[in-house]
Amino acid sequence: LQILSNLANDYGDSVHGADHKERSGPQRAVQSGAIAAGTMKQAIATTAGLAVVFGLALILLAFGLAGLWLVLIFALLGAAAIWAAIAYTASSRPYGYVGLGDLFVLIFFGWVGVAGSYFLHTAALSGAILLPATSCGLLAVAVLNVNNIRDIESDRKAGKQSIPVRLGRERARLYHWTLLVGAVLGAIVYVLLQPGNAWEWLFLLATPLLLRNGLAVTRGETAAELDPYLKQMSLSTLAFVILLGLGQLLS
Repeated sequence: LQILSNLANDYGDSVHGADHKERSGPQRAVQSGAIAAGTMKQAIATTAGLAVVFGLALILLAFGLAGLWLVLIFALLGAAAIWAAIAYTASSRPYGYVGLGDLFVLIFFGWVGVAGSYFLHTAALSGAILLPATSCGLLAVAVLNVNNIRDIESDRKAGKQSIPVRLGRERARLYHWTLLVGAVLGAIVYVLLQPGNAWEWLFLLATPLLLRNGLAVTRGETAAELDPYLKQMSLSTLAFVILLGLGQLLS
């Protein structure tokens, strides 16, 4: 699904004009001519097909035919996730161009991704699981926010009304801090609610990485200055969720 989203975003932003010669950041395949638009559409269709095959296999493995209604629910969630990955930029009315990308990232990378995976493994669901799900979702939104702050000028010219374009650079920076702090607080509350030991606090080792990213986004003025911190935010998110999960296992 992540690969599908990346391919669809490359295609969609090229078609809608958000990717152009003045855009900063890594080279985009369709806009640069490295991959033809038709070839990219074929790659999108192939990746979506693979997501369907492996997604259905996972659902059937988890619930079997006896849990047909659960199979149906998760199949619908999977279909919605595929739609969301494509429709972000590669649809006739891309929701990423009206500032809804952050919400969909929170839903599918946070609540559905984490709480849904938890249910697949345990066949149980509790309200508490929404706390780490929200933490993961907020960090995924923060990755998108760094990208959108970096591209704020080119997106504004292309008519892409991302959250930073709507808020302006300064308020988008405050929004970024809200995402980072909210993610850490969600994990803290979750640990406090769960009986365990000191291992549960492992995720705090990743907070200096988040602090570094927040400061860089606050100070960065140009796309070139912000570009390295898109990767850094992604890796910081990875470190946070690995440590959070490892802490749960060790506790």
